[in-house]
Amino acid sequence: MKTASLSQALVFGCVLVALGCSGLAALPQRQSGLATEPGTLSLEGMRGMSVRLTVAKQSYIYYSSALDRVLGTMNAGTPVTLVAMSDTAYRVRGRAAHGDTAGWMHMTDVLSQDPDLPKKLKALYERQIQIGQLIADHQVALGMTADEVEQSLGKPTRKNTKITLAGREERFEYAIFEKVPQVMTGRDAYGQLVQSVIYVKVETGCLAVSFKNGLVDTIEETKGQPLGGQGIKIVPPPIILR
Repeated sequence: MKTASLSQALVFGCVLVALGCSGLAALPQRQSGLATEPGTLSLEGMRGMSVRLTVAKQSYIYYSSALDRVLGTMNAGTPVTLVAMSDTAYRVRGRAAHGDTAGWMHMTDVLSQDPDLPKKLKALYERQIQIGQLIADHQVALGMTADEVEQSLGKPTRKNTKITLAGREERFEYAIFEKVPQVMTGRDAYGQLVQSVIYVKVETGCLAVSFKNGLVDTIEETKGQPLGGQGIKIVPPPIILR
């Protein structure tokens, strides 16, 4: 504990808090893949997610994934593009009877040339819901991509790349910081002893994330417990729709 004037302590404290905040603000606010409507997944902008479907029969198209307000009708044989999904419905874009539109349809009202597409889309939906939660909680799991890890944890403190006969291997290292309170003692304008609390940024943990073939293969807590004692989580590898 050091003795200083009150003004010096306050200035010093503000500088340290500012430094601490700048270090903790490294987490980027990117989109996790979840659409604005709760419980739905947007496929637009996701790599390899251009899915074309055909309307099986004349069907209603709706305003929301609840399928409770009719927007219009789609004629049989109309080609549509899948742009989002929920666990019970698809959001498509195409030409309805009243003109070009985008809305929600029953899954059974559209067809695909790939008979396994519904199963693939269900797996994709379930994985992205998991990834979205991991990103919201700033956690990492085996099976995540490098981009997903950066969305969750931010830019790594250090990044290493190794190229071998087996392929390309990457390693992200993260220094984990916390703001720790410290008490400073000084004197006010009347000469009275006063105390103030400042927050100092302290490294409390280190996390190393290694990738093989673009996916998280190993997670190491090299200092402290950055994972909070929750253990290692696993997610399925990404699903690519052609």
